[in-house]
Amino acid sequence: MPQYLKGKGGEEMLRKLMRVVLTIVGAIVGYGVFLLARFLLSVSGYEQRLNLSSTQEVFIAILCVIIFGLIFFRLTPTLGKQGSKVADNIETDLQKLSTNDIVMGTVGLIAGLIVAYLISRIYMGIPNILAFILNVVTYLVLGFLGVVIATKKGPDIRSAWLNSKRGMSSGGRNKGKHDASPKIFDTSVIIDGRIADIMKTGFIEGTIVIPEFVLVELRHIADSSDSLKRNRGRRGLDILNKIQSEYGIEIYNTEAEKALDEIPEVDVKLLKLAQIMNGKVVTNDFNLNKVAGIQGVEVLNINELANTLKPVVLPGEEMSLFLVKEGKEHNQAVAYLDDGTMIVVEEGRRYIGKNIRVLVTSVLQTAAGRMIFAKPHTK
Repeated sequence: MPQYLKGKGGEEMLRKLMRVVLTIVGAIVGYGVFLLARFLLSVSGYEQRLNLSSTQEVFIAILCVIIFGLIFFRLTPTLGKQGSKVADNIETDLQKLSTNDIVMGTVGLIAGLIVAYLISRIYMGIPNILAFILNVVTYLVLGFLGVVIATKKGPDIRSAWLNSKRGMSSGGRNKGKHDASPKIFDTSVIIDGRIADIMKTGFIEGTIVIPEFVLVELRHIADSSDSLKRNRGRRGLDILNKIQSEYGIEIYNTEAEKALDEIPEVDVKLLKLAQIMNGKVVTNDFNLNKVAGIQGVEVLNINELANTLKPVVLPGEEMSLFLVKEGKEHNQAVAYLDDGTMIVVEEGRRYIGKNIRVLVTSVLQTAAGRMIFAKPHTK
């Protein structure tokens, strides 16, 4: 409520003003009811049977105006309370909306009203009252649909428009690149660093998207007071510079992410951005991989790729290994392949610090990687 209306006198003045306005609205509604009733009587043929004179019609019209005016006058306190509640609810809902939703909703409303205006031209040959009702319904329905479609599908529409604009601006130079879906990098895959070598081989196609919130997170990690985190963050920034300078990959911030300002979690933003852009998330995060699968977002997991590319070892094969330490169980020794795969050698404790020939007995595949079991091979 405005400041000048606060207080007992201001509230009383506001109630009186509202009562006058609602009484006038009731009178207008009463006259509209009279016109609608006369139209329905003329269509059905009862108007000729009644044979009302002009004076009688004027009297009935005045009577409708007075009755509905009095009804609205008496209902002013109830309507005022309900109107106040509706206004408060609208204000609460507007506060929850982001600026982007309000802008898109306004654009959708304007588009819906324009379409409603074009459709309303069809009603010009229809009698006035019926045309008025159809016009009101058309404007309300199409205006509502415009707001709903713009707020729900606005980011998708804008993303498609931006992508088509980028494709037109790039011409035919990067046609194959833009045909592939965008690849959205998260923080973990940038810090890991292996993505730079994978990109060098040409296995990553499409536009590389580094969202602004990922850059912010990297910068915060690089500025951390923890030395380990600080080194990881600086390594991630170095990898980004390497990708941009050596491989000629365009790194940019998509405008579609402005719709994500209200989402605090970075992982949720990444998945939402992937849905908006119809892209794929490149990550090393196991949990993000699982959540993306639930939401139907495609993920390229570097760890899964690394596990897939590890050399295949089958039971019964022989290999030469250097045993480096004891195993957890009695009389075990541990060795490692060049790719980091751990091999547990049964009865190999006495060979620690030596190169020996082993025979693979079994291979255990887990989500974290592979574990190979072997035993010393004696001829």
